Amino acid sequence: MKYNINKRNNKYNKRKVGQEREKQAAVFLEKNGYHIITFNYRNRIGEIDIIARDKESIVFVEVKYRSSARYGWPEEAVDYKKQKNIIAVANYFIMSNNLVDVPMRFDVVSILNNKIEHIQNAFGV
Repeated sequence: MKYNINKRNNKYNKRKVGQEREKQAAVFLEKNGYHIITFNYRNRIGEIDIIARDKESIVFVEVKYRSSARYGWPEEAVDYKKQKNIIAVANYFIMSNNLVDVPMRFDVVSILNNKIEHIQNAFGV
């Protein structure tokens, strides 16, 4: 049986880069007055990169990174299917933490090379 170590390392490197960019996004959000609640919230439905509080709102943040725009802008990767998945995970978080009456929104932090763009209310329920 052949084992391709490069494939494994590539997956590890992508995850490592993803974690670094999520931290970069968190620092950016904190500098703009957000309070980070948690990173990589997971349940059986899926995952949300960052959950934060912005004033009275709970904000579910998807972080997307690209080193270049060759394959499209980072935010374009948050397609309809991804949005539906994030909304479902967020609803579970809201229900399980009894935050039903708290306003919520969905943001995207797009990082292209080292340029950060924060898209508030990127999509909704």
